[in-house]
Amino acid sequence: MSSSPTLPISSPLANHSSTVSSQSQSPIATPALRSFVSRLTTSLRHGFSQRRPWTELLDRNSMSKPESLSEAYSRIRKNFNYFRVNYVTLIAIALALSLVTHPFSLLVLIGLLASWFFLYLFRPSDQPLVLFGRTFSDRETLGILVVLTVFVIFLTTVGSLLISALMVGLAIVCAHGAFRLPEDLFLDDQEPANAGFLSFLGGAASSAAASAAVSHV
Repeated sequence: MSSSPTLPISSPLANHSSTVSSQSQSPIATPALRSFVSRLTTSLRHGFSQRRPWTELLDRNSMSKPESLSEAYSRIRKNFNYFRVNYVTLIAIALALSLVTHPFSLLVLIGLLASWFFLYLFRPSDQPLVLFGRTFSDRETLGILVVLTVFVIFLTTVGSLLISALMVGLAIVCAHGAFRLPEDLFLDDQEPANAGFLSFLGGAASSAAASAAVSHV
């Protein structure tokens, strides 16, 4: 008497566990986010490579009082073209110090940026935003983020803190540029004004906008 062949039996629990494991193994970062981070890192590295020596920036022998406002403006313009990476670094340090000394504002700003990145810009188009059992469309999500940004920037201390730190950084840059003699600087007039440290703003932001537009079509 021959035994009947054993038929394979699929368990719903096993199928569910395999589905969950396959979903848990999916990459967290979207390709748009990885592309943005890669472009940002490359641009920052390229920008910092064009930084002038700090000893040249702080050379006391090249300091003198400008004779007029027009001369001060001319010095600021020439020095900014030459020390622009150093100047942007000084402004960034002023912003960072202001935020570090105010941890609550720092946490609020990080939360706001994270909300834009993960809820709208780099959220996969096949994963709608669901909060408290309600599904939000892309337009509703964008409206909520805009209202939240306006509230954080204009109705809390974050906006005044950022503006104050920015003004302090600009004041330091303008003071140095006005008192630094640019005669010993070898300016390259052929170099585009938007090259260097700030070039990632255009490239990385445009790639992020394009990726967001494609994912939300």
